[in-house]
Amino acid sequence: MTVSKRLVLHFPRKLVDQPILCRLARDYNIDFNILKASVTPNEEGVLVVELSGEESNYNKGNEYLAQTGVAIQPLSKDVVRDEEKCIHCGSCVVLCTGGALSVERPTMKVNFDHTKCIACEICVRSCPSRAMEIRF
Repeated sequence: MTVSKRLVLHFPRKLVDQPILCRLARDYNIDFNILKASVTPNEEGVLVVELSGEESNYNKGNEYLAQTGVAIQPLSKDVVRDEEKCIHCGSCVVLCTGGALSVERPTMKVNFDHTKCIACEICVRSCPSRAMEIRF
């Protein structure tokens, strides 16, 4: 049986320069499609990927990722904004690694583009009015 899932992979600083996805494809016969990437040398890397392969290979590949120190988060989580709570302070915009949050000029209104969200949850933790929430 073939498995295909969208995931958010968090790479610690020490793994950013390692060929982890290449090894995943070669050693575990897993196809990957990078949907969004934010990787900077000597910093954490975040990849939103779709991984697919035979179920046994997929499971072994996930074990490999976990053993190397890559944190795996299912993309089934969605970040949503409660428009009534949002005070448009902008504290989330600077921290958004996926580019989903931006400030509209000249109104200074904070816009949220759900299609760019990689569900990293940084905005949820940084929002002083608790307008950003996780929905499963």
